Amino acid sequence: MSQLIFTDRSIAALPFEKAKQRIVRDTELPGFFLKIGARTKAFMVQGDLRIDGARQTVLMKVGTAGEISTREARAKAKRLLGDILAGIDPRPKPEPVKDLAVAQPGGVTLRSAWASYRVSHLERKGRSQKTISEYEGHVERLMANWLDKPLKLLGDEPVLVKVRHDEITAENGPYMANGCMRTFRAVYNHARKTARYLAAENPVTAVDWNPERRRDTAMGEEEYPEWFAQVRALDNPLRRELHLLILLSGSRPEAIKAIKLDEINLRRRMLFIPNPKGGEAKAFVIPLSRQMIRCIVRAMRFARSMHPEQAQTWLFPAESASGHIVEHKEDRKSLRYLSNGVQKGPPIGVEEGPPFRI
Repeated sequence: MSQLIFTDRSIAALPFEKAKQRIVRDTELPGFFLKIGARTKAFMVQGDLRIDGARQTVLMKVGTAGEISTREARAKAKRLLGDILAGIDPRPKPEPVKDLAVAQPGGVTLRSAWASYRVSHLERKGRSQKTISEYEGHVERLMANWLDKPLKLLGDEPVLVKVRHDEITAENGPYMANGCMRTFRAVYNHARKTARYLAAENPVTAVDWNPERRRDTAMGEEEYPEWFAQVRALDNPLRRELHLLILLSGSRPEAIKAIKLDEINLRRRMLFIPNPKGGEAKAFVIPLSRQMIRCIVRAMRFARSMHPEQAQTWLFPAESASGHIVEHKEDRKSLRYLSNGVQKGPPIGVEEGPPFRI
């Protein structure tokens, strides 16, 4: 922790922190400080609020440096700290979420229960958009015919749930059917917290679950040479480097595809992953090996020549809505690998592929 006279110039000169957040306090206004992260510098205030003899610490964001001037931030911080000193809680009061689960005259429907669960459990707790979309697909696509049915009907007739699970198993596969029923179970349990007239026993208990087995798609040491040969044969050099960095980092493809240039610190040999699976609270840093640095440098060079505009932001740019590569899977004729010692398809000719070194 350090101190500084806050000005627009002095704050702009402070470097971002890749590994962990840094606190810099203003020398002129106690309780006013700057929190520096990987991509933002946030003006903050902190003070002790006393109400009826009880004390609690109030921590509030004033604004983001660059979006608000230092003078404006200090003036706002003075007002907030003044309110705290006067015993007034300046934090905005959250609007109560309308409980859609009890707002229906005829009782809660699956549609209203899902809307309540999405807001209260998924969005409020910061679940990723991918997770929310998965739940949404289960409810709004696979259970579309149930959306306007009362949950009480499904709770009182669990055979309907069992039959739907069997139907989804036949139409969409056993894993999808199990996942859909897990989502329904969670939505039902959430609705019953406020709609106590629903049956206490979740109707999903009537389901005969499909057996599930973790898929073993890992490569053994003896399988790497063929995998490298297959990657080397890919026409797109950016995609070659993408697959290699996924392998070298051991990270999830979704995180690697969305790497921004300002998250890479080659001098300190670190790669910051700000929003992995689990959200920002799970952010972490990957140490970069020499081979990973070489891979990143090659990707930067290819990116600038192939997608110059998007390459100003992304390590793996593309002509997509997001600006970066979205789909990392290749055609099975282009990239396959061995699993459990059984070859997936005929071997691929790689004699014409370009040089590929790590």
